[in-house]
Amino acid sequence: MSTRAQQFTADVLGRRRLSAHLLRLTLGGPGLADFRSTGIPDEWVGLVVPGQFQSRYYTVREWDGEVLTLDVVVHDVGLVTEWATRPAVAGEQVTITEPKGSFAMPEDAGWLLLVGDLTALPAMARIAGTPEAARVPTHVWAEVPDELGDYLSADVDVTWLDQPADGSSRLASVVESLEWPAGQGYFWMAGESAQMRAIRKHLMRERRLPPTAYDVMGYWRGGAQRQPRAVDPGPIWRAGKAAGKSDEQIWADYDAAREGQP
Repeated sequence: MSTRAQQFTADVLGRRRLSAHLLRLTLGGPGLADFRSTGIPDEWVGLVVPGQFQSRYYTVREWDGEVLTLDVVVHDVGLVTEWATRPAVAGEQVTITEPKGSFAMPEDAGWLLLVGDLTALPAMARIAGTPEAARVPTHVWAEVPDELGDYLSADVDVTWLDQPADGSSRLASVVESLEWPAGQGYFWMAGESAQMRAIRKHLMRERRLPPTAYDVMGYWRGGAQRQPRAVDPGPIWRAGKAAGKSDEQIWADYDAAREGQP
């Protein structure tokens, strides 16, 4: 039996443009009084904006106990883009679902690699600031269309990759050419779904990493109409495990669900 995720009503406190393609939303108000962070650094929430009924999932950039910060990528089209780029959104109310996360670096990991495009940048920035990242050598590869050199902390070891002018991604080829650190570590990556499928196959079939050594998720779907993540991977993962499916089969189910989303 499925349980519906808890929902919260949040007031839009402000909106600030961080770059040509990235907006920061700050949310608060009495409706978030019972909101509790999972503590997982790549946690996400479903966001439903006024006049819509479908959730789109975004990383929690920060939660200080009163104010929830979401950094939203502005696409050419999309439910949230159309709302967030309106002249004035402060004072409106949105719906937030309870947070969930998947980052799970093993305690014995000797290094951490974070790879992603602009949609993954908020999660990579938050992960890079955790105690887990501080105790091991950590490197970030970030594929972005804008100049965002000050988005990450100055002490983060980062390689900035230019995103192709057509808005596509080449992260699969970047990962396939990486020089991997010696020993056991943890690899976290998020970005365009087709690129993530290629990466998961590479990690499972070529590098033969155990499932506990990596987390790779599609955050958006490419094509004529770019869409942010609208499928929560949590229920699919739990159902797959309960059915005895392999990790590769579960991710195939997740990809199929994303391909069938509106």
